[in-house]
Amino acid sequence: MDQLTIENGAENDIQQLPASNDEFGGVMVEMKEHMVSDVFRTLLKSSMAHWRSQGKKGVWIKLPIELSNLVETAVKEGFVYHHAEPKYLMLLYWIPKTINPIPANASHIARVGAIVLNDRREMLVVQEKMGQLRGVWKVSTGIIHEGEDISVGVVREVKEETGIDTEFVEVLAFSQEHNVFFGKSELFFMCMMRPLSYDILVQETEIEAAKVLLVHTTSNSLFKPPKAIQCLIKERIKVKINKK
Repeated sequence: MDQLTIENGAENDIQQLPASNDEFGGVMVEMKEHMVSDVFRTLLKSSMAHWRSQGKKGVWIKLPIELSNLVETAVKEGFVYHHAEPKYLMLLYWIPKTINPIPANASHIARVGAIVLNDRREMLVVQEKMGQLRGVWKVSTGIIHEGEDISVGVVREVKEETGIDTEFVEVLAFSQEHNVFFGKSELFFMCMMRPLSYDILVQETEIEAAKVLLVHTTSNSLFKPPKAIQCLIKERIKVKINKK
């Protein structure tokens, strides 16, 4: 990271914000030390002039939550929000006078459903304590964590909700729905699972009850994805049952 630069051979160094180059012709500024707004404004103006002269494109500023006092200053200099996480805010400025091609932050969330089917043609189902499907027998569902594989996340969700250990077999089907979570879209993956244990221990904070039901008794109770996906899932379940 360069903190000091010399422009046009000037005798006095012109101080810049600490920054590193990214692979797309831009720079990343990671603010780590406390700074008052006036000092930050001066350094930011100087840095922006320097980066413009270098032909830089996107300028990113990562502000930890303890430096939120600098947000207003950056916004007044033309920066916009790109995304936020629990401990930092990422701001962006696109220097070229062209349309900004940088994609928005994650546009989708990933959810999974678990069809846990045993050798007796029984399926694991749960009732949730909250939400639109409260009191309805359905398969375990949940959100995939950042950096988590679908096959790992669906095993985790079943374990958390029911205490049952499972083995991931395959993705049966997936669907997409828009405007689900603060305007974000959702990708839903229905997975076939094999039980490895059988003692149910429900998650008290979210799950009202859990049990196993014969497959033919569950068709009116399970979470229903779009009809085409639902039909595909039913056919795949029949195949799995016939193989047992």
